[in-house]
Amino acid sequence: MLKIGSKIDEVRIDGSLKALKRDLEHFQFIGLEAVELPVHGLDAIKNGKIDRKRLREVREVLNDFAFKLSVHAPNPLNLMEREHFDVHFSVFSASLEFAAEVGARVLVYHCGRFTPEETFHLNGSIQVTEAEKKRLLEVEKSSLVKLSKNSPDVIIALENARPYLHHSPYGYGEKLDAIRAIVEQIDRPNIKVNLDVGHLYMASRFYGFDMLEAVRGIRHLVAHTHMHDNFGGAVHHYEKMQTHQIPFGRGDANMQIGWGSVPLFELLSILIPDFDGMLMMELRSRYFDHIEESRNNLLSILNTLVLNRSKYGTVEKNENY
Repeated sequence: MLKIGSKIDEVRIDGSLKALKRDLEHFQFIGLEAVELPVHGLDAIKNGKIDRKRLREVREVLNDFAFKLSVHAPNPLNLMEREHFDVHFSVFSASLEFAAEVGARVLVYHCGRFTPEETFHLNGSIQVTEAEKKRLLEVEKSSLVKLSKNSPDVIIALENARPYLHHSPYGYGEKLDAIRAIVEQIDRPNIKVNLDVGHLYMASRFYGFDMLEAVRGIRHLVAHTHMHDNFGGAVHHYEKMQTHQIPFGRGDANMQIGWGSVPLFELLSILIPDFDGMLMMELRSRYFDHIEESRNNLLSILNTLVLNRSKYGTVEKNENY
């Protein structure tokens, strides 16, 4: 059944279970039904292994709430890592174990990167050969098969990536058709797609493809979503200050729904008929006070689409839609 939720921001809670409980209480108060937990923001994995004591403490906090849960794996996790592959594989396994232990159905994973964002400043314009890319793709696919078999009750959802000026393409995940090809080649029931609408909008503007057609081609594989807004402008990897980017419509803003120009009404009209998972708002911590506004704007779109009207009630349509 379709549910609207929000991520717990890993920077905002920064390992504090008191902060986790505070934010969960707020999400419950404003009527959210789902939450995405950052396993890295909870300090639940240390050097590739589950911290059992911390896992118990997290579960104790979660026991007071009835949210449907998903889990986000650590952002740097990369099954194409060449120097420290073993620890990355261990972190992935531990993330899946954490998801299963807290009762989460979905684990979100950023698609493998031939050139990790963390090394952009080191690698400059060095290109990875096509032969090496092919090898790394095979490593990732075989690893995903092993991981999915070891955790059959958790869906591994591959998240599409945002583009970067100068360094794109740095991985296959910037285009949905490439993700579709990987998922279909793996052909495992618990390997699916996490559709990040903000990343998709930026990539469509950067590469010049039709984002709605891209969604039509992959909607049957979407098991989870990240919902947020931006204006579609790509940035260099070192541009981090949101206050410097937003005036110019640039960057992966992760703003509340209704503040940017992502065509969410059109996108959801394609996706929703075949989707019954979580619409997970993924806003930056600076927009925490606007999560309820974002939820209401999303509900407005859903009501306009005449979906789940009896469940969600009637919400005044946002003027942006």
